[in-house]
Amino acid sequence: MDFLIATHNKKKQAEMQRVLEPLGINVKTAEDLGIELSEVEENGTTFYENARIKALSGCKESGLPCIADDSGICVDFLDGGPGIYSARYSGGDDEDNNDKLLKELDGVETEKRTAHYACSISCCFPDGRELKAEGKCYGYIGFERQGTGGFGYDPLFITEKGCFGELSPAEKDEISHRGIALRELKEKLESENLQ
Repeated sequence: MDFLIATHNKKKQAEMQRVLEPLGINVKTAEDLGIELSEVEENGTTFYENARIKALSGCKESGLPCIADDSGICVDFLDGGPGIYSARYSGGDDEDNNDKLLKELDGVETEKRTAHYACSISCCFPDGRELKAEGKCYGYIGFERQGTGGFGYDPLFITEKGCFGELSPAEKDEISHRGIALRELKEKLESENLQ
């Protein structure tokens, strides 16, 4: 069964596909399906509100069940920032965002660099059903980039299992905010009638 994912991020798509494939779900982007979705304004005040805005719009426009997530890094020293603004923190790309975060934490000692990744997922169905799932992963922000894996702030985010930028996809899925949220979503989908 095809589910639309409201993102252009192929790494997010692959992550969702790995977790949801055992349910017979094929996670497709709009590009995969040959459709064009409207750009929606993510004007929610929480990760979940933004995820739901994207999922509702994608479901309505495609006629398919639609999964959207909103996630980001929340740094305690920055009062939870960049939070819901993580993707647009610097106004540039992932590299620019990482540069800005390192600059903001310049001179801040390890103990005060604590942070967590947060993920909220909304799954909306054409019949009006909605599912919600959330996950968090705790760690701290390193002093320099490590590894080339993952995306976003992964090269800076360090957990007890190591830096996200150095973990394999399977290792990251096991502990990541999105992995936790996706497993919760998978459990909820298992109890739904997906036919």
